[in-house]
Amino acid sequence: MPHSQTSAHRDSLSGVRLARGASPWLLPTVATAALSLTRARKSGRWAAAAVPATALAAGMLWFFRDPEREITQGRVISPADGVVQSIMPWKDGRTRVAIFMSPLNVHVNRAPLAGTVTSVEHIPGGFVPAFNKESENNERVVWHFDTELGDIEMVQIAGAVARRIVPYLPAGTKVEQGERIGLIRFGSRVDIYLPEGVEVAVEVGQATTAGVTRIDRD
Repeated sequence: MPHSQTSAHRDSLSGVRLARGASPWLLPTVATAALSLTRARKSGRWAAAAVPATALAAGMLWFFRDPEREITQGRVISPADGVVQSIMPWKDGRTRVAIFMSPLNVHVNRAPLAGTVTSVEHIPGGFVPAFNKESENNERVVWHFDTELGDIEMVQIAGAVARRIVPYLPAGTKVEQGERIGLIRFGSRVDIYLPEGVEVAVEVGQATTAGVTRIDRD
């Protein structure tokens, strides 16, 4: 069973599966909502505060959801929920597929192939919107996987709101295809670089589902 699924640490609330790394955001929000609802019966001021507090808590629960997935069979599957923003040939023969993740998407990312994590590098940077060309200089985490197709690079890119990328696995970890590997908080982008000779199966504007949508074509 994948490492990220057998970890003893798992955020949860009322039976809802939540992303690892959600607690610092969720607990204060949910606690505030619970307190305001409790005191709303005796105070009009607390009653007024209970509405936005509860709405914010519900929004956080929705954002940090981490649903189970039936992993698709295929050589390369999508690492992220979102929409294909661009497909760009790279100078070294690889093809970059960029997937934009809105705040409405599930933000847990998954391994595109089975293999071994050879490196996980955090690179500081800016926080412009992930759909902006300037996001090339945003904060990011660069992953490399040793796979049956050779070295596969995947990049998690922070967006205008996302200020924290949370990798779940260190270098040296063996991963299964579709295994949870990390979280990006709020709007962001994930890029995957397909090796030379691997044909892209998705199109710009196409919706993707992590662990489900196949990225390459036979």
